Amino acid sequence: MMDLFSYIVFFLIIAGIYSISTLGLNLQWGFTGLMSVGIVGFFGVGAYATAFLTGPHYPDALGGFGLPVPVGWLGAMLLSGLFALIVGVPTIRLRHDFLAIGTFGIAICIQLLAMNWKSVTRGFDGLFGIPKPFAGWPGTPLGNNLVFLGIVIFLVGLIYWALERMLRSPWGRVLRAIREDEEAAGALGKNAFSFRLQSFVLGSMLMGLSGALYASFTGFVSPQDMLPIFTFQVFVMLIVGGNGNNKGAIVGSLLIWGLWTVTETILGAILPAVLKNQVASARVVLVGIILVGMLLYRPQGLFPEERVVSPEARLPEK
Repeated sequence: MMDLFSYIVFFLIIAGIYSISTLGLNLQWGFTGLMSVGIVGFFGVGAYATAFLTGPHYPDALGGFGLPVPVGWLGAMLLSGLFALIVGVPTIRLRHDFLAIGTFGIAICIQLLAMNWKSVTRGFDGLFGIPKPFAGWPGTPLGNNLVFLGIVIFLVGLIYWALERMLRSPWGRVLRAIREDEEAAGALGKNAFSFRLQSFVLGSMLMGLSGALYASFTGFVSPQDMLPIFTFQVFVMLIVGGNGNNKGAIVGSLLIWGLWTVTETILGAILPAVLKNQVASARVVLVGIILVGMLLYRPQGLFPEERVVSPEARLPEK
C-alpha cells in the first residue's frame, strides 16, 4: 500500500511539472497562435541552468556555485527568457510552419550543444547531485517527495492564477485579437510583433521553470532528457485538454501522463516476449491514435476555450 502511495506522489509530481510546460505552450499557441515546437529546448535550458547554479562542483564541467534552490529556479526562468528573447527577435515574424521548423531546429541545436560541449555539460555523463529544496527534511524519501509535491502544486496554482488574470486583462485580449486577425489588431494600433514576442518569452520562461523543477526532482540532467518526444507529449496534453483553456492544459497533462505510464505496464504485460523491446514504440503509436481521434471528433479538446467578455462591453444592469 505504501508503495502505491509513493508511486502516486511521484506520478503527480511529474504530471505537475509537465503541466507547467503545457501552460507555457497554451500561452504561446493557444492564446497567441505561435506554433512553437522548441519546447524541449527551453526545458533543457532551464534544467541545465539550475544544475549549474545549485549543483556541486564538477571538476570537468561548469557549476559548483551552490546557490539556494529557489535562486536556481529563478535563474533558470531568467536564462530561458533571455534565450527566448534572443531567438524570438529574428524568428517571431515567421508564420505557422516556418516558425515551427525554426523553433524545432533551435531545440535540436540546444540538445547537440548539451551532447558535445563536454567541458560545460559533461555530455551524456550528465550533471548529478542537483539538490532538492528542503533537502534532508523531513528525512525520508517519501517525506521529501511530499514536500516537493506541495511545492509543485503551489507553483501550478500560482501560475494558473496569474495567467488567468493576465489573459482576461487588456493584454490577454490583444493576444487573442492577434491570433484571430493580426492585420486587424495592427490597424487598431497594436504592435503585433511586440505582443507575440512577449508571449513567446513568458511561455518559454514557464518551460524553463518546468525543466528546473525536473532537474531538482531527479537530481540529474543529461541530453537524454531533451528528446523531441517531450515536445510531442506536451502538444498532445494541450490538444486533449483543450487548446486555449488553462484548466484543460492541467487536466490534459494529468490524463496523458497517466495514459503514458499505465500503457507501459499494460503493453509490457500483454505483448509477447519477442516484442517487449517495442513497448516504447507501441506506446507512442497508441497516444498518436488518441491524438488523431481528438483532432477528428473533438478538436476543441475536453475543455473548449472560454469566451471572455470585456468588462467595458457588458450591458449595464437595470
